[in-house]
Amino acid sequence: MSAPLLSVRELSKHYTSRGTRLNILQSISFDIGKGEVVGLVGESGSGKTTIGRSVLRLVEPSSGSVRFDGKELTALSASALRRERPRMQYIFQDPFASLSPRMTIGEILTEGLKIQAIGSAHERLERAQAALAQVELPADAINRYPHEFSGGQRQRIGIARALTLSPEFIVADEPVSALDVSIQAQVINLLRELQQRLGLTMLFISHDLAVVEYICDRVIVLYLGRIMEIAPSADLYARPHHPYTRALLSAIPSPDPDARRDRQILKGDIPSPANPPSGCVFRTRCPNALDACAATVPPLREVAPGRFKACIRDDLN
Repeated sequence: MSAPLLSVRELSKHYTSRGTRLNILQSISFDIGKGEVVGLVGESGSGKTTIGRSVLRLVEPSSGSVRFDGKELTALSASALRRERPRMQYIFQDPFASLSPRMTIGEILTEGLKIQAIGSAHERLERAQAALAQVELPADAINRYPHEFSGGQRQRIGIARALTLSPEFIVADEPVSALDVSIQAQVINLLRELQQRLGLTMLFISHDLAVVEYICDRVIVLYLGRIMEIAPSADLYARPHHPYTRALLSAIPSPDPDARRDRQILKGDIPSPANPPSGCVFRTRCPNALDACAATVPPLREVAPGRFKACIRDDLN
């Protein structure tokens, strides 16, 4: 892996609600190299979006370190963080809710440039038009409003908004989950082409493991605020090491109706962060759990070059 652009160490996030502590993230550590696309997967409630927002300080971490290109983001003042913002952008899940209905597309695309005092009004407009061209939308879109576009087109506008600031790092938070299946492939192909052409570094959050396999170099598997496994994409899909990863991959639909797959159905729902299981948080749903799993929080350890797993059982590799 190339030198990390983003390094996250022991990141934790908790909230307190009516006297109850909710542990959303616990001791999260990972790196993302320059030009790399890392997928973040897990069931709803695992904490994926919280990680994406915490690393950009859209929500404040409770503890831990987030270093971006060598700078400790958690230590930056509001003004210093604002100066770093153009380098780090976010693509939101809901393309309609993230766009103001009262602003034209031109105003939406130039808003960040204006806040950062980048260029003249004419230069900002030119950058907005260039961003529209990059996402394959017509130039006349600049004077229209979000409601005049389809869901897929609105997500392209959201991507264009991120691109206007020429970022190095993008968090793409479920960027196609709100779109029709027929449109998803178009947007994913666009993201992949832009990432390769512009050399973007990306944290790609998704519950769709087939999409993650297509676009990501490495994958982080998250469960109830803890990392279960990290591995290169090809290795993870060919031979998952963690029981949770195996269960997730077994649920991917196969294009071959005659293909036989050992489906592993997880029992029950993901536990509440207000009352997580002791020891390994996955043990209450794990088909391979031992009594010792209730007493030990398994550390994330390297079990093969570039592969990390949080499980006390070595016989499951």
